[in-house]
Amino acid sequence: MIPLPRRAFGPLLAFVAFWSALDGGLAWAAAGDAAAGKALATRWCASCHVVSADQSAAQSDAPSFRAIIRRTVDPSAEWIAFRLLAPHPLMPEVSLTQAQAADLSAYLQSLERNAD
Repeated sequence: MIPLPRRAFGPLLAFVAFWSALDGGLAWAAAGDAAAGKALATRWCASCHVVSADQSAAQSDAPSFRAIIRRTVDPSAEWIAFRLLAPHPLMPEVSLTQAQAADLSAYLQSLERNAD
Protein backbone atom coordinates (compact mmCIF):
# COMPACT_ATOMS: atom_id res chain seq x y z
CA MET A 1 0.00 0.00 0.00
CA ILE A 2 1.12 3.49 -0.79
CA PRO A 3 0.87 6.11 1.97
CA LEU A 4 -1.38 9.01 1.04
CA PRO A 5 -0.48 12.66 1.50
CA ARG A 6 -2.41 14.25 4.35
CA ARG A 7 -4.36 16.49 1.94
CA ALA A 8 -5.90 13.36 0.37
CA PHE A 9 -7.58 12.29 3.60
CA GLY A 10 -10.52 14.73 3.48
CA PRO A 11 -11.99 13.47 0.19
CA LEU A 12 -10.98 9.90 1.00
CA LEU A 13 -12.68 9.95 4.38
CA ALA A 14 -15.79 11.46 2.80
CA PHE A 15 -15.79 8.61 0.28
CA VAL A 16 -15.35 6.05 3.07
CA ALA A 17 -18.27 7.53 5.00
CA PHE A 18 -20.47 7.56 1.90
CA TRP A 19 -19.49 4.01 0.90
CA SER A 20 -19.99 2.78 4.44
CA ALA A 21 -23.47 4.23 4.60
CA LEU A 22 -24.41 2.54 1.34
CA ASP A 23 -22.81 -0.77 2.21
CA GLY A 24 -24.13 -1.08 5.74
CA GLY A 25 -20.88 0.05 7.33
CA LEU A 26 -17.52 -1.61 7.72
CA ALA A 27 -18.33 -3.55 10.88
CA TRP A 28 -17.66 -6.78 8.99
CA ALA A 29 -13.99 -5.76 8.78
CA ALA A 30 -13.47 -6.34 12.50
CA ALA A 31 -14.58 -9.97 12.21
CA GLY A 32 -11.54 -11.19 10.29
CA ASP A 33 -9.57 -14.36 10.98
CA ALA A 34 -5.82 -13.66 11.23
CA ALA A 35 -4.85 -17.29 10.46
CA ALA A 36 -6.92 -17.24 7.28
CA GLY A 37 -5.41 -13.85 6.44
CA LYS A 38 -1.89 -15.23 6.82
CA ALA A 39 -2.77 -18.11 4.50
CA LEU A 40 -4.12 -15.62 1.91
CA ALA A 41 -1.05 -13.42 2.28
CA THR A 42 1.28 -16.37 1.84
CA ARG A 43 -0.57 -17.55 -1.25
CA TRP A 44 -1.29 -14.20 -2.98
CA CYS A 45 1.05 -11.56 -1.58
CA ALA A 46 4.34 -13.25 -0.70
CA SER A 47 5.81 -13.07 -4.19
CA CYS A 48 5.99 -9.25 -3.89
CA HIS A 49 5.83 -8.60 -0.12
CA VAL A 50 7.57 -10.22 2.81
CA VAL A 51 4.45 -11.26 4.69
CA SER A 52 5.83 -13.06 7.75
CA ALA A 53 8.92 -13.38 9.92
CA ASP A 54 9.74 -16.78 8.43
CA GLN A 55 9.98 -15.34 4.89
CA SER A 56 13.44 -14.00 4.10
CA ALA A 57 12.81 -12.14 0.82
CA ALA A 58 10.31 -11.33 -1.92
CA GLN A 59 10.75 -10.91 -5.67
CA SER A 60 10.17 -7.14 -5.68
CA ASP A 61 11.00 -4.08 -3.67
CA ALA A 62 7.45 -3.83 -2.33
CA PRO A 63 7.36 -3.02 1.41
CA SER A 64 6.99 -5.82 3.90
CA PHE A 65 3.67 -6.27 5.66
CA ARG A 66 5.32 -5.11 8.92
CA ALA A 67 6.52 -1.92 7.20
CA ILE A 68 3.05 -1.31 5.80
CA ILE A 69 1.33 -1.67 9.16
CA ARG A 70 3.93 0.51 10.89
CA ARG A 71 3.35 3.40 8.48
CA THR A 72 -0.43 3.09 8.36
CA VAL A 73 -2.03 6.21 9.81
CA ASP A 74 -5.06 4.37 11.19
CA PRO A 75 -4.32 0.66 11.66
CA SER A 76 -7.95 -0.15 12.52
CA ALA A 77 -9.50 -3.21 10.92
CA GLU A 78 -11.91 -1.02 9.00
CA TRP A 79 -9.21 1.26 7.54
CA ILE A 80 -6.97 -1.63 6.51
CA ALA A 81 -9.86 -3.54 4.92
CA PHE A 82 -10.97 -0.42 3.04
CA ARG A 83 -7.42 0.13 1.71
CA LEU A 84 -7.28 -3.48 0.56
CA LEU A 85 -10.56 -3.13 -1.32
CA ALA A 86 -9.90 0.35 -2.74
CA PRO A 87 -7.79 0.47 -5.90
CA HIS A 88 -4.32 1.89 -5.36
CA PRO A 89 -1.30 2.29 -7.62
CA LEU A 90 1.57 -0.14 -8.05
CA MET A 91 -0.51 -3.15 -7.09
CA PRO A 92 -1.82 -5.82 -9.40
CA GLU A 93 -5.59 -5.91 -9.52
CA VAL A 94 -6.74 -8.31 -6.86
CA SER A 95 -10.45 -8.90 -6.38
CA LEU A 96 -10.96 -9.59 -2.69
CA THR A 97 -14.24 -10.42 -1.06
CA GLN A 98 -15.15 -8.54 2.12
CA ALA A 99 -14.33 -11.68 4.13
CA GLN A 100 -10.88 -11.98 2.52
CA ALA A 101 -10.17 -8.28 3.13
CA ALA A 102 -11.25 -8.72 6.76
CA ASP A 103 -8.98 -11.76 7.14
CA LEU A 104 -5.98 -9.94 5.65
CA SER A 105 -6.75 -6.94 7.84
CA ALA A 106 -6.82 -9.14 10.94
CA TYR A 107 -3.47 -10.65 9.94
CA LEU A 108 -1.90 -7.21 9.39
CA GLN A 109 -3.20 -6.07 12.77
CA SER A 110 -1.68 -9.15 14.39
CA LEU A 111 1.70 -8.06 13.00
CA GLU A 112 1.28 -4.67 14.67
CA ARG A 113 0.40 -6.27 18.00
CA ASN A 114 3.35 -8.67 17.73
CA ALA A 115 5.89 -6.08 16.51
CA ASP A 116 9.27 -6.08 18.20
